[in-house]
Amino acid sequence: MKPGKVMGGTSWVWRIVGVLLLAAALALLFWNEQRVMAYAAAVTKQGAPVIDLGDEGHPSAGQYGAMTRVNGLPRIVDAPHDDEFGIRAQSPLLVRHVEMFQWREITVGGETHYELDWVDHPVESSRFAKPSGHANPSSFPIQGRQFEAGEVRLGHFRLSQPVVRAFPGRVVVAPDEKKLPPNLAATFQRAGDYLVTSGKPDAPRLGDLRVSWEAVPLGAMTVLARIDGDTLVPGEPRRNGPGFEVQIGERTLGDVLPALPEPPGAVMTLRVLAALVASFGLLLMAAGTRFRGDALFALGLGAVVVTATGGVLWLRTDAMASSVWLLVAVLGAGLSIWRSQQRPARDD
Repeated sequence: MKPGKVMGGTSWVWRIVGVLLLAAALALLFWNEQRVMAYAAAVTKQGAPVIDLGDEGHPSAGQYGAMTRVNGLPRIVDAPHDDEFGIRAQSPLLVRHVEMFQWREITVGGETHYELDWVDHPVESSRFAKPSGHANPSSFPIQGRQFEAGEVRLGHFRLSQPVVRAFPGRVVVAPDEKKLPPNLAATFQRAGDYLVTSGKPDAPRLGDLRVSWEAVPLGAMTVLARIDGDTLVPGEPRRNGPGFEVQIGERTLGDVLPALPEPPGAVMTLRVLAALVASFGLLLMAAGTRFRGDALFALGLGAVVVTATGGVLWLRTDAMASSVWLLVAVLGAGLSIWRSQQRPARDD
């Protein structure tokens, strides 16, 4: 039997049930929004707002200044290259290391001795305790350098240079002596993963050079950084950190920010459920009136009650979210008013 058909004194029973359902719907809404607000407050403590875009997010209006997590395989748009030696790597970063065979002063237990070894910077031999016979060249004829990709993208975002430079891991890039220009081909020869100036690589002499290259390996990465247009840049440094995070593999937001609580689940589902329960409660409360059995009127009025309440709950913490809630309330009110105009003034 439909609630709207209940006559006489029994209609108040349906109204009481309806009031209880409406109260339950508002209690559900309050609980749901409180946990969403608590999560938002915890995120805010991390600094800028955090948007979890993963690998599907696109730059869009309203994101500027927010922190975001983006993961996936970096895409190298313009690979770095060392034109001087003809070395190129499909990597975000290519590093050239240069070492020279030099004298080193070693003091152990008050005794000083000297040995030749590969060192990646000029060793000032004039400061040796016994410089005679241990003079080193004053400078390197070739310098170590770092070469960066012209553009690196992760998902649909460009990565700024500070973020790219923080990519972890290094792999050796083997040189190809066939790509050396003539002037260097006459000086260098390959010895394993190095190019050396030694006539006998196993017996280097003072002043010989050894050049090698490393690159950042390509693999799945996760970056947490600030959105600046279509680019991810460092955010505000916190706790002596660089203002961003770079981790190997596809990490969740909780992995990157372990202090961040788990986001609440089924938020929108519970909002819709609260609106439906409220609407059904209002439908029961309409028993004995000209709106009995009018599901559209009850649905519109339920939307008004739930979304207006949501707008009030969010008013103090997020004016934008509150305005969205109140906009839906206006739409619900429009539905209720339209439906009330379709109903007769009294029951026949």
